Amino acid sequence: MALGNGAAHQRWSVRLNHLLASTALVLAGVVSTFAGMTTSAHADPAPILWGAYVDGVPWDASKLSSFEAKTKGLSIIHWGQAWYRNGAYQPFFPKDFQTVHDHGSIPMLDWGSWEVASGQNQPNYRLAAIASGAHDAYIAQWAHGAAAWGNPLFLRFDWEMNGWWQFPWAEQTNGNQPGDYVRAWRHVHDIFMQQGATNVTWVWCPNISSNGTTPLSAVYPGDDYVDWTCMDGYNHGTDGGGWQSFQDVFGGSAYNGNHNTYQELLGLAPTKPIMIGETATSRTGGDAGAWVSDALAQQLPGNFPQVKALVWFNWNGGDSSLSWPIESSPAIQNAFGAGIRSDYFASNQFGSLQAGRVAPLGGALLAAALAPSADDPSAPIAELAVAATAADQ
Repeated sequence: MALGNGAAHQRWSVRLNHLLASTALVLAGVVSTFAGMTTSAHADPAPILWGAYVDGVPWDASKLSSFEAKTKGLSIIHWGQAWYRNGAYQPFFPKDFQTVHDHGSIPMLDWGSWEVASGQNQPNYRLAAIASGAHDAYIAQWAHGAAAWGNPLFLRFDWEMNGWWQFPWAEQTNGNQPGDYVRAWRHVHDIFMQQGATNVTWVWCPNISSNGTTPLSAVYPGDDYVDWTCMDGYNHGTDGGGWQSFQDVFGGSAYNGNHNTYQELLGLAPTKPIMIGETATSRTGGDAGAWVSDALAQQLPGNFPQVKALVWFNWNGGDSSLSWPIESSPAIQNAFGAGIRSDYFASNQFGSLQAGRVAPLGGALLAAALAPSADDPSAPIAELAVAATAADQ
């Protein structure tokens, strides 16, 4: 959404303030974005969510404070949980989610249907077993816990399902068959609906496409079962394959068979907002600081307008040779800190978000919602449509 002149600017600012007051949401960062807009090459794009997976967070407050001191408040805090660990199913842990909520951030959990660290060959967790009900009691218990907690959360269930490299829920592994992933996803989703877990926002997150990955259309559960689409992708640099720009990673290059994953997602689910669920750059093979600056200041607002959330993977996965954390190099850290402090990236202003699924922050969706919200103060912003439209691009 572009604000072309001073009068229009003032009208939108007043209406925004009315909406935020009437819904009792603390979105000061968003308000300041609109209040401080100036003309830019990208027509003053609406703000987006941003977050990170930081090893040890949300449990270690010192690690969160250290990371935010180099960046700013996270609007999304990302961590993971396996279904089964240390000989037992893992329940919904409301304390972890409440810690994030109290920080003003939106929780995003990687929820994986496997016994963690047990390899990709796990017959008990084949997709067909999930779809046939083998884990229904556990799924219902977890969903009930999420519903009882009640606040909005992103659930990134069984991510990177189009790959072959790690997870037992990929159709290319663990004896899974074509169509099994969609059946399993829908079955789990249906149980959540039965338990009243309407506060869960479903994030379907494949890896970027390549010549070896399963086609996205073959593993997409359908618009009724997905709230946000998503993509994971990294610049591996000379650690693996060669240097790629942000545009190369998500828009296609020879490295990944010229698959433009962003356009594939738009073609598959044109009404859905897109999240980048994991990304980072290597420091080897090119100018990592320039890579980060280009991604945050140019590529995202200019070439990927339907990306409404960016989540950095600030962990090396236990492999010291990987330089994903921003602390891996002063150039990355400085560029990331400078770029993410832009008003284009919303900070942790979401502690009062109460109910419903998480919607994108702006564009035509927010503009369309302003008029009815002014007349109906009870209309919850968290239930604004989660779809992004062509007008947002």
